[in-house]
Amino acid sequence: MKLLLDTHIWLWSLQNPKLLGRRVQLELRNPMNELWLSPISTWEALTLHAKGRIVLHGNLTEWVARATASLREAPLTHEIALVARELQIRQQDPADRFLAATAQVLDLTLVTADATLLGLGEIATLANR
Repeated sequence: MKLLLDTHIWLWSLQNPKLLGRRVQLELRNPMNELWLSPISTWEALTLHAKGRIVLHGNLTEWVARATASLREAPLTHEIALVARELQIRQQDPADRFLAATAQVLDLTLVTADATLLGLGEIATLANR
């Protein structure tokens, strides 16, 4: 499976894996799965850190390098931007729209606990339960 990690899933996997559901933990550890991360999630984590809502330890450049080393980088393309704008979802958060569009365009399964993003129909999701 090709899994796109929502920002909170990625951060939980790094900082507090106990917040991850059993199935998500198994899928993240499965060497047959590809784990993907959007640069939008990196931007979102850095923004949360700048606002004091989370703590990222050490030099941010080094933190990003370590935190993303084992993940495939999802591209941020014009097609993804267009799909993000056209998605028929209630979610207005631009970061979530970009993640959903990335999953749709690249045919990835979005791993999330966000009820707004689960069960969208055109986007495969894996719920954190």
